[in-house]
Amino acid sequence: MDRNKKFVPYVPASRSLPELTVLAIVLGIILAIIFAAANAYLGLKVGMTVSASIPAAVISLGILRGIFKRKSILENNIVQTMTTAGEAVAAGAIFTLPALFLWEANPSQILISFIVLVGGFLGVIMMIPLRRMLIVNEHETLPYPEGTACAEVLISGEEGGKSAVLVLFGFIVGGLVKVLGDGFKLFKTSVETNIAGFKNAVIGMDTYPALLGVGYIIGPRISGQMFAGGVLAWLVFIPMISFFGASAGMVAPAADKAIGAMSAMDIWSNYIRYIGAGAVATGGLITLVKTLPMLYGSLRDTFRSFKNKNHGTTNDKVDRTDRDIPALYVVLAAAILIIIIAVAPLTDVGFIGAIAIAIFGFLFVMVASRIVGLVGSSSSPVSGMTIATLLIVTFIFKMTGMTGSSGMVAALTVGAIVCTALAVAGDISQDLKTGYLVGGTPWKQQVAMMIGVLVSGLTIGFILSVLHQTYVMGSEQLPAPKAILMKMIVEGIMSNNLPWDLIFIGAGAAVMIEFLGLNSLTVAVGIYLPITTSAPIMVGGLVKWLVDFRNRNKAPELVKSREETGILFASGLIAGESLLGVVIAIIIWLAPNAIGDNPLFTNNLLPTVVFLFVVALLYFVIMRAKQVKTGK
Repeated sequence: MDRNKKFVPYVPASRSLPELTVLAIVLGIILAIIFAAANAYLGLKVGMTVSASIPAAVISLGILRGIFKRKSILENNIVQTMTTAGEAVAAGAIFTLPALFLWEANPSQILISFIVLVGGFLGVIMMIPLRRMLIVNEHETLPYPEGTACAEVLISGEEGGKSAVLVLFGFIVGGLVKVLGDGFKLFKTSVETNIAGFKNAVIGMDTYPALLGVGYIIGPRISGQMFAGGVLAWLVFIPMISFFGASAGMVAPAADKAIGAMSAMDIWSNYIRYIGAGAVATGGLITLVKTLPMLYGSLRDTFRSFKNKNHGTTNDKVDRTDRDIPALYVVLAAAILIIIIAVAPLTDVGFIGAIAIAIFGFLFVMVASRIVGLVGSSSSPVSGMTIATLLIVTFIFKMTGMTGSSGMVAALTVGAIVCTALAVAGDISQDLKTGYLVGGTPWKQQVAMMIGVLVSGLTIGFILSVLHQTYVMGSEQLPAPKAILMKMIVEGIMSNNLPWDLIFIGAGAAVMIEFLGLNSLTVAVGIYLPITTSAPIMVGGLVKWLVDFRNRNKAPELVKSREETGILFASGLIAGESLLGVVIAIIIWLAPNAIGDNPLFTNNLLPTVVFLFVVALLYFVIMRAKQVKTGK
């Protein structure tokens, strides 16, 4: 990049528009809570979250421009910045903190909120000194895919009202299916069948629109690899264990039933989850090792850039679009947070844990902020970096005498804070890239992100508690794969009582999968999840493949229109179902007998027809974009 050539954003620095307004803050708070709840549910279900920036930008455009007749692109940028905070906080929480619910019947919501708030604030604060270096000085070398895409949506805001209708339509469809299936219990939401003559070989799928939407967004390659993991677990491992264990007695870790008497779900619960956990852990570490050259380059470039005196400042002598929160405030805030972590009796991590958070937090925030600029937030090795943190910290705690339940909770707390910091730092990096392109004021975005972290952090404890009491984390309904893995890592180091043979089988499978040229972490998550979860994700990936196939040799404008339509409608499906899932959980929590246990229609035909209808609807809504374009 030519350092002497100054980039001019969509809204130049010389022009001021309404930005951090009361209306933008209120709307941002509402959307942050909504997407925090939706992503918490989704992440516990499938082990991943989806980006909230583009749906939030479209919804904001529809509301601010369509209803309130506000035409400030910078207000919309503030709203999407706050909303992504909710998504990031949920990601940091659901990848680690469900372990607390499995160790304790009902962990303190105050503790959960404290952990994610501290982690979220550290993620924002530690990213601030990196903004000018990564976003400005490396504008042409670090594309920040999600941030750039969101800026394009905001800049083409004239289409905001129509795009918002797509999200709303998807929201209604996803929410309606969820309410009819899990709310009114009109039909089953999962269909499955055993393969005749093949003991405990099970095929089936959950008929949830959200999973279909996830599959469409992540595409056929990733969804296919995840489904391959499901096939390996449910059509290979489980039947194999059934066959070899048909005449055996009880085999550890099962303690109440012989293998010959087990169903496929019993085998999944007692054996496959450990194999899957070993595969996920190994896949995460392999992902981390594969990114070591990038990690080294990120650290090298970061420290080199610190020597550059031309860093962003925050006084009136610099352009509006270059003003960050003052460096003095950043340093003081970081120091205060670390001290609070060290002395707070709520976490009980001590100075050792606080120092570990400071070191791993800043180190990995630097790395994550650069990596998401290259490959996007969805490809950032957050799991691998969290696993590395947990391994080192847990060993340190054990060596210093911090063992037992208190030591395990302390180790998980450190990992959760670092994980949340990484997730938030990656998201605010994308947001600041969006702001850089559209002409936002950095310090206002940074403040907005902190507000989003605050409101999401204050509500996430309640959300997780309700979901656990309603669906039970670690069950088939909420497998929470990443969190169960973190729990097993801490328990294994502290007590050494895990079924290591099963975990090493999973590790070996992950290595083999990597040698085959596949993403071992993606396949490993498929091994861990029920096949009924990965199957509808695969269907969504197939819809994306079909759309891409039909888009061959089409005009670029038409292809782009269909891509945006698909992402927005799929995002609506995810948000609608996930949010209504949380609402249903709250209703059951408030009135346990309000919703029955058994569906009215128990056959497999009705839910299958409903699911296929949503599949067809997704496809035809996307292909309809052609008629919109050609009609102009």
